[in-house]
Amino acid sequence: MSNSSKCSEEQSPRYPFLDLAAVNAPCAGRLAEAACRVIESGRYIGGEEVEAFEGELAALAGTDCAVGTGNGYDALRLILRAWVEMGRLQPGDEVIVPAHTFIASVLAVSDASLVPVPVDADPLTMNLDTSLVEAALTSRTRAIMPVHLYGRVCWDDTLASLAASRGLLVVEDCAQAIGARSAVAGLSGSCRAGALGHASAISFYPTKNVGALGDAGAVLTSDRELAATVRALANYGSDRRYHNIYAGVNSRLDPIQAAMLRVKLSCVAEENAARFARAMAYERTICRADLVRPLMSDSVTDCVWHQYVVRFTGPSRDLFRRRLLEAGVATDVHYPVPPHLQPCYARRQLARTPLPVAESICRQAVSLPIAGALTVADTAAIARIINDLEI
Repeated sequence: MSNSSKCSEEQSPRYPFLDLAAVNAPCAGRLAEAACRVIESGRYIGGEEVEAFEGELAALAGTDCAVGTGNGYDALRLILRAWVEMGRLQPGDEVIVPAHTFIASVLAVSDASLVPVPVDADPLTMNLDTSLVEAALTSRTRAIMPVHLYGRVCWDDTLASLAASRGLLVVEDCAQAIGARSAVAGLSGSCRAGALGHASAISFYPTKNVGALGDAGAVLTSDRELAATVRALANYGSDRRYHNIYAGVNSRLDPIQAAMLRVKLSCVAEENAARFARAMAYERTICRADLVRPLMSDSVTDCVWHQYVVRFTGPSRDLFRRRLLEAGVATDVHYPVPPHLQPCYARRQLARTPLPVAESICRQAVSLPIAGALTVADTAAIARIINDLEI
């Protein structure tokens, strides 16, 4: 293959990792109608669209309240900040977090003047290894943050028992797992991701299973006091106009994004089912000794496949990805550096114990295409390309 043809193929792979225009194409007409509805309403902050979306989201998640925010990171930090304002957490309290996660999960803890304590990953699920949590608890531990990474629910009897017996707050990072369900009931009896703990944060970043056409997020909870505190903090700390009870921030869900998300929310079950079907095609077809496939199950809902992440155990992940791109398959890496090794945390010696599994995952992880206009046949074709790849 010549350099010119290789360059052309790299610019336009046959199987792009994610094509957001293709993702939004089936509902483009409805999205345009929703945008026009907001434009014509003359209400561009708050209002009926936001209220309607919050009600629809809470109903989907099985919580009493939903509070729209500017993004998913703000949703997380507003929950923690609200608990500090309410006296349920104090600066310096410790929060258990997974060692393998997007850094926003950890930054939210630091932002609230709390101390993140990373616990290593489970090599099978790539989520928090719940068997290691109890050993990480100290007299300062006040909360646990399970992250439903890549769309896989991180919840089991161990977490439920520890939270109940130790009186720990549970905040779910549900940014990647809207519509997922757990086989184990949460603290309130619900099995729905987002309603397993005391509160949860959702991201509607455009790449998510339910993606806005910009930034957006939400807090889910059945604690009405918490919801009111979050809402006030997100609106400059104001409980009513020009009356500020907290030193808050500006993180409100825009009505035009709420209108977009109402369209997308109505399709979440179909989107998650399509991703499951693609994941099953990978599972059935990929067969390489140097590639570890993600844990699969027969359930459509315990993982909603925000990402399909394999682990390449060969000598060069970069070469593996480059060969795939040359064959027309674009990939990504989620995530190349764990939070405790990022410059902002490495100087603070965030990790108290070695975190070898998380570090190994970050060295080996490769995300394959699973969203957009891909069909099941496409993912099977990608799998065959992977099988035939010479490295």
